[in-house]
Amino acid sequence: MSAAAPRKGATRAADIPNDVLQALSHGEIPSATLTECLALDQARLARTVFPGLSPQALQAIDAACPLGILKRMAGIGAALLAELGAAGIEQCAAHSADTVRGWACFMIGAQPELSLPSRLEAIRPLADDAHFGVREWAWLAVRPHLARELTAAIALLALWTNTPSERLRRFASEALRPRGVWCAHIAVLKRKPEQALPILMPLRADPSAYVQDSVANWLNDAAKDQPAWVRDLCAEWRQDEPADATRRICQRALRNLK
Repeated sequence: MSAAAPRKGATRAADIPNDVLQALSHGEIPSATLTECLALDQARLARTVFPGLSPQALQAIDAACPLGILKRMAGIGAALLAELGAAGIEQCAAHSADTVRGWACFMIGAQPELSLPSRLEAIRPLADDAHFGVREWAWLAVRPHLARELTAAIALLALWTNTPSERLRRFASEALRPRGVWCAHIAVLKRKPEQALPILMPLRADPSAYVQDSVANWLNDAAKDQPAWVRDLCAEWRQDEPADATRRICQRALRNLK
């Protein structure tokens, strides 16, 4: 199967043709949907990409594969980091298979010695990856570190809101959603969402729908715990003929409030 062959991708695991699943599990084609990301055989993929892995590494990878997807990715990333070291991050980050680049994200997340600025600098190319899945793995992999150093993380990510890349601007918002998806909540931001205004304010009229959706979802998260704050913020943003982008963000942010 050609990697360039156009295809829509399956939305149910049962609908993935066997040849596509085999190609995904051997790193021959990128996943086209989240369903394909979840369904491919990561143990087979690891053996294909790194045929010389030690028995200990393979045992750790096999032990991670039955886990939920986030623990699976993190477990494989940790196993590869222990086996291959920092050089393995470069190998994975340069690979054509999106899941392998996702492992690089979690290898960066697993490095114990990195400062927060260095970790964000390391994850930046993967946060700007062309593949939707890699971009999700990027923020998920470093979110625990961001949450532990929240004040510093907000200050650093506020700088990303001015980048020309909509992917990096979206990362700045998505990585610190109070509730998020597939990840632990950030209790401080559930109690005091205003701490994230240095990120949210510069994005309130962002021209990218990709970024707008993230900001709206951030506020929708916050509205579950601090509805009055979200209403007041949106009312402030909608004063004096706001941009269409701002109106769209606020409409979506308030969608679950009556």
